[in-house]
Amino acid sequence: MEIALTVIILVVSIIAHEVAHGYAANALGDPTARLAGRLTMNPLPHIDPLGSVILPALLVFSGSPMLFGWAKPVPYNPYNLKNQRFGESIVAVAGSATNLVIAVIFGLFIRFGVGTFSPEMLSLAATIAFTNLFLGLFNLIPFPPLDGFTFIRGLLPYRLAGDFQRFEEHMRSMGIMSLVLFIIVFTYVFAGPFATLVGWIFRALIGG
Repeated sequence: MEIALTVIILVVSIIAHEVAHGYAANALGDPTARLAGRLTMNPLPHIDPLGSVILPALLVFSGSPMLFGWAKPVPYNPYNLKNQRFGESIVAVAGSATNLVIAVIFGLFIRFGVGTFSPEMLSLAATIAFTNLFLGLFNLIPFPPLDGFTFIRGLLPYRLAGDFQRFEEHMRSMGIMSLVLFIIVFTYVFAGPFATLVGWIFRALIGG
């Protein structure tokens, strides 16, 4: 039950991340996600069998320190955005911002709920807070196809942004292999320091 609950929390958090992209794009003038029926927390339109079910379950069952997955990307047309200068950056960061807000809310629930709420509720809140903190920070890593890369690209001067765009297109042309390569490098090189950082922020958040 604990493993199943962790997978469910991870999947819901990933979906909240994607829906936030769609809401941000819609608020900035692009209705693509709304018209595609993707502004919903109903998991069915968002589920990617590999990224939303198989991979998260394998990571949880294997005891991996890294919780990772993805849903079907929410479609949007950047040319519809009212803010052409920073619109893409705003849409890109909306997903991670949502995860981090959720992490803060449940982290504060733990900080001020000790002695008031049951250990089971606090444990559930801790899982939600940690999962969303991890997802929010992980997606801010500036490497395509993660949102951190798109966020930075959208802030750069036009010529430099074009170089970043070409690099991103090259990585995307590699398909799933680019993501697999990134995960391998991250797992063996950066996972330890990153997990330490997330753990430190989590403890500071909950007052531990």
